[in-house]
Amino acid sequence: MNKSKKLVFLVAVLLTLFAAPAMAQDGEGGASAADLAALGAGLGIGIAAAGGAIGQGRATGEACAGLARNPGAGGRIQIMLLIGLAFMESVVIYALVIALRGAGFIGG
Repeated sequence: MNKSKKLVFLVAVLLTLFAAPAMAQDGEGGASAADLAALGAGLGIGIAAAGGAIGQGRATGEACAGLARNPGAGGRIQIMLLIGLAFMESVVIYALVIALRGAGFIGG
């Protein structure tokens, strides 16, 4: 088992151990709909941000590799990279707005 798989397994075990006390009821009902909506919003934006960061990292790496292979195409590669990064970032911002609206923090 390599290091990254061990780290993922360790994080999963720790989250499992700490989930029960964190979600324990305090005697009066349980988690309200607003609490669960906020939890879902946080989880959703976390996944969106992670996906966007991975995509931006891969795009930047491939642009650097393209520049290393063909330095003459640097201007075109840079323009396409910036447009792609802007689209990736806009998707993450849209996910943030949707998560905040779904949790009831903005809008009506």
